[in-house]
Amino acid sequence: MKKADFGMMGLGVMGHMLALNMERNGIRVAGYDLDPARVHSFATDYPGKDLVACASLDEFLASLEKPRRIMMMVPAGKPVDGAISSLIDILKPGDLLIDGGNSFFLDTERRSKDLEARGIIYIGAGVSGGEQGALMGPSIMPGGQPEAWELVKPVFESISARVDGEPCVTFMGPRGAGHFVKMVHNGIEYGDMQLIAEAYDLLHRGLGLDNSQLHEVFTDWNNGDLESYLIEITADIFTKNDPETGQAVVDLILDEAQQKGTGKWTSQNALDLGAPTQTINAAVESRIISAYRAERVAASKVLVGPNPKIGTDPDTVITWMRDALFAAKICSYAQGFGLMNLADKEYDYHLDYAGIARIWRGGCIIRARFLNDISRAFKGTPDLVNLMLDPEFAQAMNTRQASLRKVVALAAESGIPALAFSSALAYFDAYRSLRLPANLTQAQRDYFGAHTYRRIDREGVFHTEWTSS
Repeated sequence: MKKADFGMMGLGVMGHMLALNMERNGIRVAGYDLDPARVHSFATDYPGKDLVACASLDEFLASLEKPRRIMMMVPAGKPVDGAISSLIDILKPGDLLIDGGNSFFLDTERRSKDLEARGIIYIGAGVSGGEQGALMGPSIMPGGQPEAWELVKPVFESISARVDGEPCVTFMGPRGAGHFVKMVHNGIEYGDMQLIAEAYDLLHRGLGLDNSQLHEVFTDWNNGDLESYLIEITADIFTKNDPETGQAVVDLILDEAQQKGTGKWTSQNALDLGAPTQTINAAVESRIISAYRAERVAASKVLVGPNPKIGTDPDTVITWMRDALFAAKICSYAQGFGLMNLADKEYDYHLDYAGIARIWRGGCIIRARFLNDISRAFKGTPDLVNLMLDPEFAQAMNTRQASLRKVVALAAESGIPALAFSSALAYFDAYRSLRLPANLTQAQRDYFGAHTYRRIDREGVFHTEWTSS
């Protein structure tokens, strides 16, 4: 029997769709899953497709051309370690193992080193785009050994999304670089989604716009600088009615935002490295507080806020909101790329920021028009330390900051929480400030703990006896 070119281990939604994508692009795929029902579906649902369904691990491994190329699409954490354990004594030096799930990048670092010591080539690949992206073309962020990239490059380039003829995949760097970049992608995604949710809340609860009007606003925004996948689907969401009740589906959804942890990982790693990621952090915190629904319901009966209705002319507020959202998105992306800049030095990844922005233009959840401008900025200045220092983005922030301030003020005056918008403005103001009040903080630390401080007028480290003897 003809051997398969590629193995897919894990036939859930993502693994299933990626396998179909590969087959459509001329790659013969063998599929295996611990769940016999998934294997049966893989075998019977696609007559005429060049797919090989394997009922056992031995059958799966025997079906593959050597060196074997196997992609694991299993949940992050222990399932990945379990899948590796089932293969590690069977794979031979030169075989390639790929983790295409949302693994924590430090886990990928560990696995990469362990497998490399055994001669097994390993890739940690971030895959973004959800079910439809996996099927029609995702954005792929692979990291590992250079020879691993060469083994998988033709496959990944054939199945990835394309923008202007360019595949939305490129080599990220060694070891856990791919999963690190995917983690930051998801952190930026959290920020984008929270900013859009806050804009919706202010327009809906504050201005009183109904779903039809919200659809028009977001559709209009998607035809301008804010053009993106998330704005596009948000406009669509407002048009969907529940067939049973006739009500808008969005109005029937419980206000508890769940999370799988990648946004939280971004915030945790940013704290470890000392990277300011206030807007991403605010998005994570907003999801956390949304889960306290019972407490919020009780608090709403006790704690009083202002009238949420915004009295300003709606067209004016919508214009402010559009410009504020663009400015806040710049801040969020600046934070994400700033985190990657610090991680690059800490983990020796040698990241290509222009390339990362380029492959995020298609396939992935945060794909947006202005990623072209981000790619341009880093291509022109590869060592750009902050996106806001690029002349075009600096101009965008300088001209739109007034709208961001107005939106944050409206949110405060109406009692509508806007953690992400507020944090973006605070980040912008802190970053542009010549002097911050940290001098007082350091004086306090020296007062109670003799932690010392540096001075603005001379070199050295100093301590003051703050109390008289």
